[in-house]
Formats: sequence, C-alpha cells, structure tokens
Amino acid sequence: MAHTSIRPGRVWLDTAGHRIQAHGGSILHLDGTFYWYGENKEKTRPGNGIWHWGVRCYSSTDLYNWTDEGLVIPPVEDDVRSALHPSAPTDRPHIVRDERTGRFVCWLKTMGDVQTATVLVADHVLGPYEVVRTGLRPLGMSAGDFDLVVAPDGKGYYYFERVHSELICADLTADLTDVTGYYSTHFPRRRPPDVREAPAHFTRDGRHYLVTSGTTGYYPNRSEVAVADTYHGPWTVLGDPHPGDPTGTSFRSQVSSVFRHPGKEDLYIALADRWLPGVPAEVARQAPDVFRRVFAGEADEADEMFAGARFDTSVADYVWLPLRFDGDLPVLDWHDEWRVEDYP
Repeated sequence: MAHTSIRPGRVWLDTAGHRIQAHGGSILHLDGTFYWYGENKEKTRPGNGIWHWGVRCYSSTDLYNWTDEGLVIPPVEDDVRSALHPSAPTDRPHIVRDERTGRFVCWLKTMGDVQTATVLVADHVLGPYEVVRTGLRPLGMSAGDFDLVVAPDGKGYYYFERVHSELICADLTADLTDVTGYYSTHFPRRRPPDVREAPAHFTRDGRHYLVTSGTTGYYPNRSEVAVADTYHGPWTVLGDPHPGDPTGTSFRSQVSSVFRHPGKEDLYIALADRWLPGVPAEVARQAPDVFRRVFAGEADEADEMFAGARFDTSVADYVWLPLRFDGDLPVLDWHDEWRVEDYP
C-alpha cells in the first residue's frame, strides 16, 4: 500500500513491506531522487552482540515511499578488529559529496574508551565504499556524535562532540576525508547530561543553526537550538525547538539531521529517531536527572531506571517533522500526519 503522507512515530515500511532500517540518518537529493541512509539495525537484538549490520540506503521521489537499495556499506564479518564488524559500536553515518571530484565521502563514529572515526569514499552514493581512514582521532580528540557540512564554495566542516566535554567545529581538508587542524570550541559543559551531542546543522537566510541533544544514552531529552552568523560561531542559544512538548523529551525522539526540501520555498524537515518507542514519556523525562546523578558520582549505573534495561533498537521509529520559524527560533510542532504538498 502506497504512503501519501508522513506519520511521525508510526511504524514505517518500505515498498517491499519491510521495516525501514536507516537510523541516525540523513537525506541526500541527487538528480530528482531522494536517498535516505542510516544505521541498519535489522539484526540487532538485546544481548546478541550485534550493534549494526552496516549502512542501508533507500530511494524515493516523494519522501513517502522508500525503495530498499540495499547495504551501501556492508558489515565486515570476518575481522573482529574492524570498525565495520557487527559487534563494533559504529553508528551515525554522514555522507557528503566532493563537488570537485564527484566522489561521495562517508564518515562513521565508533564508540569505545576513545571514540574514533572511519572515513570511506565512493564514486556513487550507493557505493561500493572504500575505507581510506580508520581509527582516526580528529585533532587528537575522542570524537562522538557529529555532522558533516559542505559550504556552497566546497569547503567542509565537521561538527562533533568532544566526548563528555564540548562541541567542536573543525575545518575539513579539500578532499573532505580529514581535518586540517583549524577548529573552534563551543557549548562547554562539565559533564553529561548537559554536554551537547547529535549536532544537526542547517542554514536559512544566511544564518547558521545547530540543533543538539543532551547526553542521556538512548533515552530522549530536551533539545537545544543555537544560531550564528558563521560556521564557527559564536553561537547564541535560543532554547528548546520543541516548546509544545511538556515532557521535555523532544517528542521522545532525537534529531539526527535537518533536510531542506529542494523543491519548496521554505520547507526544512527535522529527521529524528524514537530509539525507545516502548518507554513512556513520564519515564524518559527522568533520564537527565538520573544521568546527572550518575556522572556526579551520586549513583552508579545500577540505578533503578536502568536495572534490567534491554534496548531493542531494531524497532526504533522515526519522527520527521517540518520546521516553522518564530523569528529566529526554529520550532517543531507535533503533527500526527502531514504532507509535503501542503507547503508552498
């Protein structure tokens, strides 16, 4: 059955009737086709040791009906040391295009005692992708959630969480596969849950916006949005872009990217994951306080909130919502259902 609208928080099936697996995802628009890619969690189950099964991509011409294009970056099953091994906590793919060469560049994050990046390149968005860097510690830092941005002049920027510390904006090399060494620091915080992660950058009317999440694991929290006049800031914090959510959990979701529709005058779409659809809002809203106690040393990870928690991210849902602008503030209102056609 063909879809004719977007229904946030509902199970979303592809054109073959399978649950879409593109978590922590983003969209690219190329030659009239939308490509939505993200973490493939189809084989991930609580306790089975499989964090991911590669990066999957889908194509669409209307943003409603998505055709599975397969694994653009498959897992490496025979090398447990690889960042692409299914057991490796690798996620958050971001793909950009190097307009000078036409190549596509993908960065991935791998968690651990020190978080690192893997960089791959391909001649087509659907691959095959070749690893060109692995175990990369950008600027010598432990690099967490991130976003990749390419300016109209082709210059690239890498926004990433310096783990449990601050947000970094680093200039990329001309081929977009490494950092140059020039960077700026933003939003310093003492510890989670206040440290900002999951940065999602977009521009509108010459201004730069960053939507970020607090650090509460898979539990949702209150988003924060900031605005600046340049890629490197300085940033002015505007507040929560989800003011209509009284639970302070960003509609129980986490924004992964913001996509500007190329065929609309002013339609920006926030792509978000509802990682824990079975967790009620009243439980999720406690997460920041629990994390604050844990990281302040006032509680341990056996806190009652996490006791016995077994997260099944293979059934995470998607919360896609259109942005409206209240002055400078981007606002995400809840819609049970909405249509692209309703926007000029």
